[in-house]
Amino acid sequence: MNVTAHVEALTHWVAAIAQSLAANGVKDVVVCPGSRSTPLALAVARHPSLRVWMHLDERSAGFFALGMARARGMPAAVLCTSGTAVANLLPAVVEANLARVPLLILTADRPPELRDNGAPQTIDQIGIFGRNVRWFVDLPTPDMALLPFLRATLGRAVGLARSAPAGPVHLNLPFREPLVPDRARMAALFSETPSAVQVTPARRMIGGAELAMLATSLVEYRRGLIIAGPDCPPDLGPLLTTLARRLRYPILADPLSGIRYGPHVDEYTLGTYDAFLRDERFVSSYAPEVVLRFGAMPTSKPLSLYLQHHPHARQIVIDGGAGWREPTSLAREHLHVDEHWFCIALADALASSQREGPTLWLRAWVSAEQTARTIIQSHLLPQEHISEPGLFARLASWLPAGATLFVGNSMPVRDCDTFLGPRTNPLYVVGNRGANGIDGLVSTALGLAAGQARPLVMALGDLSLLHDSNGLLAARLHRLDATILLINNDGGGIFSFLPQASETDQFELLFGTPHGVDFAPLAAMHNAHYTLATDWSAVHEALQASFTGGLHLIEVRTRRDQNVIDHRTIWPLVSNALVQAGITVAE
Repeated sequence: MNVTAHVEALTHWVAAIAQSLAANGVKDVVVCPGSRSTPLALAVARHPSLRVWMHLDERSAGFFALGMARARGMPAAVLCTSGTAVANLLPAVVEANLARVPLLILTADRPPELRDNGAPQTIDQIGIFGRNVRWFVDLPTPDMALLPFLRATLGRAVGLARSAPAGPVHLNLPFREPLVPDRARMAALFSETPSAVQVTPARRMIGGAELAMLATSLVEYRRGLIIAGPDCPPDLGPLLTTLARRLRYPILADPLSGIRYGPHVDEYTLGTYDAFLRDERFVSSYAPEVVLRFGAMPTSKPLSLYLQHHPHARQIVIDGGAGWREPTSLAREHLHVDEHWFCIALADALASSQREGPTLWLRAWVSAEQTARTIIQSHLLPQEHISEPGLFARLASWLPAGATLFVGNSMPVRDCDTFLGPRTNPLYVVGNRGANGIDGLVSTALGLAAGQARPLVMALGDLSLLHDSNGLLAARLHRLDATILLINNDGGGIFSFLPQASETDQFELLFGTPHGVDFAPLAAMHNAHYTLATDWSAVHEALQASFTGGLHLIEVRTRRDQNVIDHRTIWPLVSNALVQAGITVAE
């Protein structure tokens, strides 16, 4: 093929990709600099319906795209050059796979004749992400005759990324030199009506007979629970609350479920179970007959242990993604059905058999929730010293309505689970609980900030911030507003709660990992407003001031040894209060 024909094919090829992305609802393309990706980078940058978000680091770029996809509810694309740039996307791909976030991974590559023969910046990119993607295609080099195939592939790729269970799709794109498409020809192609292939995802349902049988059987169970784990579908809260009222079952709502916060929240919505399910007497006394589970496995370990303590309970997993979110192997029924449809249909089926008033079982759970919440607040709110549990106990009233709280892994998400109780003001709590890693948390949160118009606060540990500190570049590059609540206990705080803490001779070296980093220069390097808050009033004032805009870093310092004491002091107080309240099963 001569140069003129090559450039013509290249131009049509990348223009078709950009047009197909836009026609299928993709609006954002995160782009990393590189040479081999030049043709497609120029195409997406010049397409009138696509927005380019530049990133210098591929690992951060992948997580930034993941955060945008979460915020938009639509796939975001990330484009990088060939070589190890591709390998740096793996952590974000893994998280997107496990958390069911729609991503399009577009990786430029050398053409076949330059692979596996020592060509520079060339690695084996074929299937590099393995089973972590929904689909992989190694596309041919640009060819005018294959444009229909290309459009079909793009439509299929976006459709698969969106279809339940959503996730990442990888398209590998080899390009030959020269790499610069014809600008004028591309503009002309963009002015034409695109010829794109579109795929519309469908909702999963079950038959009326099966639903009626389920409704009839559930009416017979008086001791039931609804568990809402992380990553429930958006806007499920009101529907799930209605279903809970029909069944008269409490909802144990994980903070990352989207159910614990909002106008739909009532006394059926519990958020303090992580505290009172640590009480062995309560766990032994309150045996469920049936459990309906939505979303991923809950964050709370006491809740998981509670389910294992009662293995004979009928557990039903409702999963519209047709995936498998059941690591305990206790659930014997899995309904691959759209969660919104299921809640509406089942609530309607139960309407004629609805029982009046709360059962004694429901009253006991609500009473346990209120008792634990009272103890936690009365213990933590008067404390003068800054503590990690105390911070999350205060955030429920400090965060404005409609804010997004991105919570880091390890201790922050656990403290959020236990101490940030339900509230009726809207609050969107998000975290990367697919792989539960600390990598890419800053970038994911900033991707959320870019994809929404709400105040964003990220509560992160010091190691998480250090791990993704160069992700802060996105805030300055794209002028994003965000607040970082940095919980600095100088190391890995969660290990102080694990059996490794007994290995005192090697604990600090291998697990505590103190670093002694001063975060003020990091904030200055990224033009962030920095506050070292040494008391609760300073934390509150800095947090409220941060909502005026810009990037803010509010550091609170805690001690890992004191943190263990702060947590372990609360549990016996809750257990004693349960006894004093006389909470017993009377059915």
